[in-house]
Amino acid sequence: MRILAIDTALGACSACVLDTADMAKPIAIEQIAMDRGHAEALMPLVERVMKNVEGGFGSLSRVAVTVGPGSYTGLRVGVSAARAIAFATGIPAVGVTTVAACAAPLIGRESGRVIAAALDARHGQVWFQALTAEGKPLVSLRQVSYRDAARAIGAGPVSLVGSSALAVANEAWAIGLDALVIDDAKAPDIAWVARLGFIADPETAPPRPLYLKAPETTPQDKARLPRR
Repeated sequence: MRILAIDTALGACSACVLDTADMAKPIAIEQIAMDRGHAEALMPLVERVMKNVEGGFGSLSRVAVTVGPGSYTGLRVGVSAARAIAFATGIPAVGVTTVAACAAPLIGRESGRVIAAALDARHGQVWFQALTAEGKPLVSLRQVSYRDAARAIGAGPVSLVGSSALAVANEAWAIGLDALVIDDAKAPDIAWVARLGFIADPETAPPRPLYLKAPETTPQDKARLPRR
């Protein structure tokens, strides 16, 4: 099975193709750090990746895409592209959460420790989830303050990943927890999006944006934006 993975949810625009016959390394991959401009960058990036895949789009079996939490615009860009590619090629598309993709590299490698992903939701907030070392949920996905994230961990010890890992670790240290910052990357490794996409069930993991709060937009008033 060949999986095209796409991520535009956070601080990168990324795509890769992974053949499940060799899960260690994607056939083709490109990941560009960016906070804005995903809409313009994504499809040219996907085209470059697919040029390095023998058989092109016709060789794909599935599309995986990060569905959030993340940037409102970024999520829509990635999910729309994944749905369009899946429709055009007649293959299923699945959604992978950003926190799961960030935490996945630690599953089975941090024996006896809580694994927690903390992603920057801005304004002192994080998108947060905690798992056992074996990957079982301990704290459900939520948007909370740094302090509340640290307190939700429990007795620890904890290994943290994600762009706000250090901020949550600071709060954890303040209350006496054994906390390690393993990775503070702004976006997940796209290869792990593909790996999680392989095991995802299309029936229960749809490519649908996951928002933990309402988008920060200004509603129109009778088709007109208010003027000052």
